[in-house]
Amino acid sequence: MSDPVPPPGEGNGWEDHSPERLYVITGGRSGPLGSTPLDLVTLIVARSGPRPGMQPEHSAIMRMCQAPLSMAEISAYLALPVSVVTVLVGDLLTAGDVLARAPVARAELPDLALIEAVIDGLQKL
Repeated sequence: MSDPVPPPGEGNGWEDHSPERLYVITGGRSGPLGSTPLDLVTLIVARSGPRPGMQPEHSAIMRMCQAPLSMAEISAYLALPVSVVTVLVGDLLTAGDVLARAPVARAELPDLALIEAVIDGLQKL
């Protein structure tokens, strides 16, 4: 039976999603700096392209969000946990590089009494 955790120095490169890499990406933060609430369906759109000197993950978000994407989609495309993407998008929001908006709300269902009145009227035809 093999040990599931590789020895130090083996398989712990920056390409995997080790806790150390995620810690560095987020600067050790567990939440965004701003007060904008971000959930899985919040839509994000970039205001421009990436700037020189941006963190690679920030640049990737800026490139992919030329059209609105949800937080869940960004997380999936980057293969990063939603919590990490929330911190990264929060940074971009604070800097004014992206815009966030709630998705279009579902239409409210019509009143049950109205539906019954329409059905009753149709039956009388």
